[in-house]
Amino acid sequence: MIADFLRRFWICLVLSVPVIALSTMFQHLVGYELTFPGAQWIVLVLATAIYLYGGWPFLSGLVGELRAGRPGMMTLVAVAITAAYVYSVAVTVGWLRGMDFFWELATLVDIMLLGHWLEMRSVAGASRALELIVQLLPAEAHQVHGDMIHDVPVAGIKLDDVVLVRPGEKVPVDGVVLDGRSAVNESALTGESVPVTKAEGDQVIAGAVNGEGALKVRVTHTGEDSYLNKVVGLVREAQNAKSQSQNLADRAAGWLTLLALSVGIITLVAWLWGGAEASFAVERMVTVMVTSCPHALGVAIPLVVAISTALSAQRGLLIRNRTAFEQARKISAMVFDKTGTLTEGEFGVAGLRVLDPALDENTLLATAAALEQQSQHPIAQGIVREARQRKLTLPPVSDFQSLTGKGVQATVNGRQVLIVSPGYLKEHNLPLPPEAAGNQAATVVFMLVDGKVAGFLALADRIRSDAKAAVQRLQQAGIAVFMATGDNQRVADAVAQELGLNGVYAEVLPHQKVAIVQELQQKGHFVAMTGDGVNDAPALAQADVGIAVGSGTDVAAETADIILVNSRPTDITNLVELGRATYRKMMQNLFWATGYNLVAIPLAAGVLYPHFVLSPAMGAVLMSASTVIVALNAQLLRRQFA
Repeated sequence: MIADFLRRFWICLVLSVPVIALSTMFQHLVGYELTFPGAQWIVLVLATAIYLYGGWPFLSGLVGELRAGRPGMMTLVAVAITAAYVYSVAVTVGWLRGMDFFWELATLVDIMLLGHWLEMRSVAGASRALELIVQLLPAEAHQVHGDMIHDVPVAGIKLDDVVLVRPGEKVPVDGVVLDGRSAVNESALTGESVPVTKAEGDQVIAGAVNGEGALKVRVTHTGEDSYLNKVVGLVREAQNAKSQSQNLADRAAGWLTLLALSVGIITLVAWLWGGAEASFAVERMVTVMVTSCPHALGVAIPLVVAISTALSAQRGLLIRNRTAFEQARKISAMVFDKTGTLTEGEFGVAGLRVLDPALDENTLLATAAALEQQSQHPIAQGIVREARQRKLTLPPVSDFQSLTGKGVQATVNGRQVLIVSPGYLKEHNLPLPPEAAGNQAATVVFMLVDGKVAGFLALADRIRSDAKAAVQRLQQAGIAVFMATGDNQRVADAVAQELGLNGVYAEVLPHQKVAIVQELQQKGHFVAMTGDGVNDAPALAQADVGIAVGSGTDVAAETADIILVNSRPTDITNLVELGRATYRKMMQNLFWATGYNLVAIPLAAGVLYPHFVLSPAMGAVLMSASTVIVALNAQLLRRQFA
């Protein structure tokens, strides 16, 4: 449908060039003369093609709106182009005296097609969110039958079937682990930043990414009962509820339609009743119709949207839903996801402590990285990444061994080195260094050298550098800032305290995030939600304004109304400022697009006759002038944020 509007626009634009150039009215306005035998018939044929081909979406839309009993933009456009076309044909064939409106008809159709294309493109794509969620699932699963393994379509998997999930693969179904042990990354699904160790009896979710171990899983949910399908249902429900809101320009067009039709018919009847010639009465009616023709109304909103969208992109904001963008001025509560939104979404070394006098920080880090460089675990990758950033030389290791669920060990320079979790220390009755117990937001791993604790490294999903500034600026603007995360309460509280949030919700699932947004809405807040994962998609759709971090998943981006292209939380403050300025320009343009009718329509109807009569040409000029004013006013938005 979007492509169809664009195709009709280009074809009609090409046909409009000779129509405008040969139009007598346009030649009189510009001040040149171009005529040859049969010119008026060429104009008639081309204008007829424009009216039928370019005007078809509006003519068919008129039928639909009248059947629904809600005349709006399509009705007004259809009435305007039909009045201009019928009157112009009557003048061309000699049934009426006057000047044709073919050039006005052509430009009206062109502008309305362009305006509707801009409008439709700005809100397209929301339905793709559901497709992208489904794409998180692998197409096939490894079904286990005794000692045999068969690759079968995921759709063919049934309850209580057993499937094998190999290292690095996505979990194909919801189920319970029967055999195996592995760290499973569920961050895109639940928001839990730390990979969760799964062993016999633990539940796994379809779409999660398996780590280094192989898992045998018994299927517990399929089809509509699966976790991801429930997420799909939540997104669809919230999106459908949002799509029922009406566009302000359509409502304005509805009132303008009733006004134009009523005044036009009254004008025709009044002049005929008063004894005027039929040609004069029809001319007055057509002048009313053309004067109220919605050139300006057609671009009042889409033009501002096009400009503000470009400005937003320059400031790190990609606008997908114009209505939500306009309403950003009303935000009173902002709910942030944590992982990948307020934080970077990947582990980094937040601190390290050396307890062995024979070591220094770089030696500790280089040794730990040497052991961890063979692992794909996010914590291991964080240690290796930090060593590379410091450009450290890693020592050679030998006798490497993975301690399942506990850590790794190897020989370095003739000494036995282990990198282990706090649970290993407890299991072997080794004292936990008091310095390691104070960091509540970090995951701590310990280095043991020849059986003694030589130091430890604290790793955390680091807070984005501009997150605190973003929170403070939002609070200064009168917006309460909350965080809803699938991460544990200890980590969530530490992040909330550091950023100075107004409230925090931890260990929440997708449906609970939706409930949090609904609770704030019921308290009277206009809620914006910012997130980056599949688990955020339902809440992004439920919120009055959904904002996705650009570095997050495609699902979140397709569900959201606005995307932070550069993943900077501070860009959200630009959203509020641009939203307010955009709304003001839209209101101003709606005034200019419709307000001039208060003066022009009575003059077109002939209320000052015989002292003053607004000619059809002058009515068209006034209508075009309102379009120019609207266009210039929209451009002022660009200067305001230059």
